[in-house]
Amino acid sequence: MRNVSTLLHMTGHPPGPLWTGRASNRVQWLLAATGAACLALGIELAVDNSWTAGIVPLLMSVIGCLAVGLLILYGTLAFVHVAVTVDSESLEVRCGHIGLPRRRIPLAEVASAEFLPRITPQQWGGWGYRWRPEKGTAVIVRRGEGLELRLGDGKLFTVTVDDAENAVRVIRTHLRALAP
Repeated sequence: MRNVSTLLHMTGHPPGPLWTGRASNRVQWLLAATGAACLALGIELAVDNSWTAGIVPLLMSVIGCLAVGLLILYGTLAFVHVAVTVDSESLEVRCGHIGLPRRRIPLAEVASAEFLPRITPQQWGGWGYRWRPEKGTAVIVRRGEGLELRLGDGKLFTVTVDDAENAVRVIRTHLRALAP
């Protein structure tokens, strides 16, 4: 395996991103609003405790609403958008507004890259960070184009992202440069 300075010299690329892409899903904002509504309901129930049925049903309702609201909010906001960066060393995927979950795949571990013109959440069982034994791991934020990496150990990683065809070109160029 060649080191980064050799690769940069061979490819003529300066350090930094060679390709960046994003994908967004506006529909998930509706789900986030549902999560916020559940949180608001839980807070309202906690503040307005005029229930005559007792404290246990009140606590169960408040805790249930808060838990469901937080789970929905995190689950949707984490996957409202994805940012993908390819540099001379790796492909990095960052999800949501705080960049978590995050996945970094060194290009030295990539055997091949493919452009997929049509990926659907149904193929993966929904939106989010997904794993299926027969398909590998994926970050799915919307339907549409994406890229698939086959890693040296045979595992697959798929991500939906705009301009995926150019990302695949960049990755393939660097894979050729990394070849012995």
